[in-house]
Amino acid sequence: GEEIGHVPNTDMRKMPEMFAHARSAQKIWAKRTFRERARALQKMREYIVANADELSDIISKSNGKTRVDALATEVLPCSLACDWYGRHAEKVLRDKKLPIDSILFFNKRTVMQRKPLGVVGIISPWNYPLSIPFGEVAMGLMAGNAILLKVAAATPLVGEVINRIVEAASLPKGLFQQVVGSGGAVSTAFFENGIDKIFFTGSVDVGKQLMEQAAQTLTPLSLELGGNDPMLVFEDADLERAANGAAWAGFQNAGQSCGGVERVYVHESIYEKFLQLMIAKTQALRHGIGQDFNVDVGSMTTRGQLNTVKKHVDEALQKGARIVAQSKPVGPQNGYFYPATLMVDTTDDMLLIRDETFGPVVPVMKFATEEEAIRHANNSHLALTSSIWTKDLDRAKRIAGALESGVTTINDHLYTHG
Repeated sequence: GEEIGHVPNTDMRKMPEMFAHARSAQKIWAKRTFRERARALQKMREYIVANADELSDIISKSNGKTRVDALATEVLPCSLACDWYGRHAEKVLRDKKLPIDSILFFNKRTVMQRKPLGVVGIISPWNYPLSIPFGEVAMGLMAGNAILLKVAAATPLVGEVINRIVEAASLPKGLFQQVVGSGGAVSTAFFENGIDKIFFTGSVDVGKQLMEQAAQTLTPLSLELGGNDPMLVFEDADLERAANGAAWAGFQNAGQSCGGVERVYVHESIYEKFLQLMIAKTQALRHGIGQDFNVDVGSMTTRGQLNTVKKHVDEALQKGARIVAQSKPVGPQNGYFYPATLMVDTTDDMLLIRDETFGPVVPVMKFATEEEAIRHANNSHLALTSSIWTKDLDRAKRIAGALESGVTTINDHLYTHG
């Protein structure tokens, strides 16, 4: 609720000029070698490492997550991204010779070449306001593109931080530019000015709008949208590890992770043991202002998301669900705080189970058979990620093949950005 800074909106009338600068700079940048591009990323990495504490502090104040969380899941991954993409982009993007399988074409040669697209737009979210857009910036630059970035309206000061990181690389003027303003106005301006590709991370509804707009110009999109991610815990799982995994992926970042645990299904034979572990771990957590190191969970980022969480929990309680554990408040609570909350007796007709809650709420349910677990996991229209917890790796791989989700992890969850 506090005002921590001002960032002026971009004058949308200047977008044609911004695109012209971007295209001119991109022609220069595309001629740079991968080694030269990697050196630019290395300068960014040096800035990130030298200013890690300040970056973590700004992220925490902007987003509400703890400083420790900001350092571990945002600042450190950005440093790693500079290093990884700088070292591996050339290998991934180099020319690839394709085999000729027919004797009729023995004298032919086919080569696949990967070329820069031109000007790439990035529209990023507020839940990981540094690590999500910055990873895409690094990829786009290493591939030889110019970048136009629009950060979330809720976290504009993190956009200023990204400006400073990129400025440390001394890129051609106009190669990287930031646009501040309404998401709808910015995306429309992107399409009107011939953007060559858009990366979008955010809600399903906005993703649909972008896909509809992109269809008019056949503009490529990369969409990473909502998740209602299930966790399946089988009878032979390491329960201590599984409970830690559920607490981490369910409550980290105040539950505001599209790839975090939203639903936990546990085999009936170990349900009570698992539940008691989760109750103890949830009650031991502390929520409060994320600038202090004596809290585990910070505040939520927006009032609207806090209201969604309250709505989902209240509806579940009205339909018979129960809260069995919550985290303890520490210090002032004058913000969008919601306790880490463990729930039982939830059913498939509840919003908490049907939709993406995107908050620090973990419902735990029973299953009896493998088939039942798979059926519950697949009963979702938001199939982003999932996880399987068992000591039988062959079984885990077989079940993973039956789950309808973009990513399945085994005995782990919510680690991909690191």
